[in-house]
Amino acid sequence: MNPQNPPDPPGPSPSNGNPATAARLPRKFGQYLLFDRIGAGGMAEIFLARARTELGGQRLVVVKQILPALAAHPQFAEMLIHEAKLAAVLDHANVAQVYDLGRADERLFIAMEYIEGFDLNDLLRRCSKQKISVPIELALSILSDTLRGLDYAHRRTSPEGLPLDIVHRDVSPSNVLVSFDGQVKVCDFGIAHANDLVTPGQGGQSEEALKGKAGYMSPEHARGEAVDARADVFAVGILLWELLSGRRMYRQVDAGPTLLEQARRGEMPELVEKGLPNEDMLHGIARKALATNREDRFASANAMLREIDRYLGEANMVVSPIRLGDWMIASLGSEIVLERRKRQRAAEALELGPPVKLTPLPFEAPAPAVSVPANVPVPVNERSGEPTAEIPGPDAFTGTPTVPKPAASSLAPPSSMLGAVELPPRSVQASRSPLLWIVAVILALGSAAMLHAHR
Repeated sequence: MNPQNPPDPPGPSPSNGNPATAARLPRKFGQYLLFDRIGAGGMAEIFLARARTELGGQRLVVVKQILPALAAHPQFAEMLIHEAKLAAVLDHANVAQVYDLGRADERLFIAMEYIEGFDLNDLLRRCSKQKISVPIELALSILSDTLRGLDYAHRRTSPEGLPLDIVHRDVSPSNVLVSFDGQVKVCDFGIAHANDLVTPGQGGQSEEALKGKAGYMSPEHARGEAVDARADVFAVGILLWELLSGRRMYRQVDAGPTLLEQARRGEMPELVEKGLPNEDMLHGIARKALATNREDRFASANAMLREIDRYLGEANMVVSPIRLGDWMIASLGSEIVLERRKRQRAAEALELGPPVKLTPLPFEAPAPAVSVPANVPVPVNERSGEPTAEIPGPDAFTGTPTVPKPAASSLAPPSSMLGAVELPPRSVQASRSPLLWIVAVILALGSAAMLHAHR
């Protein structure tokens, strides 16, 4: 379960050979904000991006920018668009969802679901560096979920019930995604089909990119023949062989046959026994999946899936997404995700613009309050028992303070105050009810009291 450290996937120079261009992150690309360059291959540059939904929310997506030389190839662009539209109808727990396909800034792109974790190639590379192995039951669990996603795509039909004949054509470790919560998803359906139209030297496809694909090609695919779902079964058989043996099945040796030539032969090297439970049964599954003649292979991805599940049951191996996710976090950690989230927050802050600088207004001290000595009596209203508004000023404290007389406690306001209250004419009063008249009198008394308090 511990393959030798595989070489980094071949890829172009960042952003058309200009590293400075790729360094300008985050940057806007159509409706997406690219903030992390997470890979490159023979077909595309891959970015992690943030997108806004129709309801104003946000979600992370993977944006694959097709290389300009390939996108300019008319047959490639036409086939890629056709295949991406087919892939967009796939909706399964073990298939990465395609969200968008289009052009922006003169670049053809595909936007798809982001899986927070590693692809199988990166996962095995990290295991190799840390000298740890993937437990056999977890490795088989990853392959089982891969087969589930492939079987769903192979059997997908149109709304009219016609088979869509979707074949992945590039089932490889880099296209099997494993998340930190134990989910396994297959990505990049149909992209390889478009890439098959571009031979080396045309449209910018390199020999290195073709070699990378050849390491997981079925014999009929390597020979240029028509392929069906059994070509994907053969590729999963290679994954199983490599997980069992801990190394690549097809290896380039000096002066030896090329990877493409090895793929055309489709010869399976013998597996070494490692003391696994019921190991003969497991090796038999690999041999059947890797049969050179497609008629001798499993007839479908589902047929191979049933055999793997049967082996797990007979070997009493219990697997679950929770256990796979726990093992990934405990063994490989999640530092890469934490760093990625830091870059995401930085991109969000940059998109919001510079922070608003608030300048406080100058502070104005309130006017000093007049303090009244404790021995100075304060005038009190006889009815309310509260201090009146007439407080002696500071100059009154130089001598003996004088306290004004309290207001007269009469129910009727002074005659001088009644002039300030406008009462309705008598003709109107006669038409009012007694209750309204009482309310008018109360309001008049209240107004008179207020005017008296301010005098």
